[in-house]
Amino acid sequence: MPSPIDYIYPEYEVVRNEGLCIGCRVCERQCANGVHRFDEKSGKLTIDSSLCVDCQRCVAYCPTHALKVVKSDNTFKENANWPGSLVGEIYRQASSGGMLLSSMGNPRDYPSYFDRMLINASQVTNPSIDPLREPMETRVFLGSKPSGIRRGPDGQILTERPPRLTLSTPILFSGMSYGSISYNAHAALAKAAQTLGIYYNTGEGGLHEDFYPYGENTIVQVASGRFGVHIGYLMAGAAIEIKMGQGAKPGIGGHLPGAKVFGDVSKTRMIPAGTDAISPAPHHDIYSIEDLRQLVFSLKEATGYTKPVIVKIAAVHNVAAIASGVARSGADILALDGFRGGTGAAPTRIRDNVGIPLELALAAVDTRLREEGIRGNVSIIAGGSIRSSADVVKALALGADAVYIGTAALLALGCHLCRSCQAGKCNWGIATQRPELVSRLDPEEGTKRLVNLVTAWTREIKEMMGGMGINSIEALIGNRLMLRGIGLSETELKILGIRHAGE
Repeated sequence: MPSPIDYIYPEYEVVRNEGLCIGCRVCERQCANGVHRFDEKSGKLTIDSSLCVDCQRCVAYCPTHALKVVKSDNTFKENANWPGSLVGEIYRQASSGGMLLSSMGNPRDYPSYFDRMLINASQVTNPSIDPLREPMETRVFLGSKPSGIRRGPDGQILTERPPRLTLSTPILFSGMSYGSISYNAHAALAKAAQTLGIYYNTGEGGLHEDFYPYGENTIVQVASGRFGVHIGYLMAGAAIEIKMGQGAKPGIGGHLPGAKVFGDVSKTRMIPAGTDAISPAPHHDIYSIEDLRQLVFSLKEATGYTKPVIVKIAAVHNVAAIASGVARSGADILALDGFRGGTGAAPTRIRDNVGIPLELALAAVDTRLREEGIRGNVSIIAGGSIRSSADVVKALALGADAVYIGTAALLALGCHLCRSCQAGKCNWGIATQRPELVSRLDPEEGTKRLVNLVTAWTREIKEMMGGMGINSIEALIGNRLMLRGIGLSETELKILGIRHAGE
């Protein structure tokens, strides 16, 4: 029997309005966590709030709106140094001896620099542009750019370029593996990317054979575990991404529990069913920039130099120096992932305490590469909690060529940020492999919602660019004159490379 010490009052309470409840038991059928149960003896529905993750599924599907989920008002004795969440975590670890595991992005109250930057606007001397009536270019080309004009022996300009990615708008869907998210979620991402003329990333779980037809809009990932990596996989995508690090868990590998590894997930990853898919922390063939260069060119050689190679790194304190090495490694694109990035599962302490904000890392990397004269060697994709079109514009002005969105895409599919992805019981059919739950996500409806989201953001990006007097994404990239800080220190302003509002 558990010790009373280990009892932690539920974080959320499910409240049923008995006057509105008609006993239809929809809530019981919709909840995969067992919160709602029907008592045969009393003929009534019961509630176990200790199992609730606040996914809002029962609330959304109750036909009479008889349910709500509220934050519990039961608390430990107030203490600024020992909040109740930390006390509860101590109890759980003292009871189990295990490491705490969490999903999604860092929820702690660290500053968001995007929220402390404002966008400049044009008025008289540099008039604004009306995107409804004047052309506005949102296309982006990702890949290394020639440093100058090259001519052949006959004096003719050489027009051959390294392979690159062409995006209709500077947004891509970031890496989320098949296994961590469902088949239907991957299908929606792939179809939406094709419809929009952008790209989605497979993550480190390989590519299901059903999605090979979407290869022209697919980025295939090579991570330290090399799950699902073979020549057919490499040739299937439009680009190859080497994942060196991830913003949610810098310095450590990945872990997909064996309970999620069965059927097509096992086949796609090329590992036995029921076995944990554990990626090592490092690539065991990469311990230097020279080793990274070897893998970059091995992948290029294997694919006939037809696909750009991306190197993804986490935002850490020496990221500018790391990025400099990546830019010299032969990589065509650098993906930079900030510490607010989402994840299907990560050690809680790593997720909440390791890494640095994307905004500071991005500005530092762009500055370093420009100072060294190698900014054209690579394009930059920024990711790690890009939450709105305004964040996109600010990231581009700080130096990114495009952005990755992950959590925002999952929200569009129906995610309610209940932060229990690692349990595999996603009631919205996203972070699960249970067939009865996967079927809840309609890929066609999901595709439509993703297309709507990116279309809406693109329209807003055009409006903001027009307000700045800018008519192309290329003119926005690295244009920090378009940003002003508010409530930032001199050091923060210096790293970001922007002025304070009012200057």
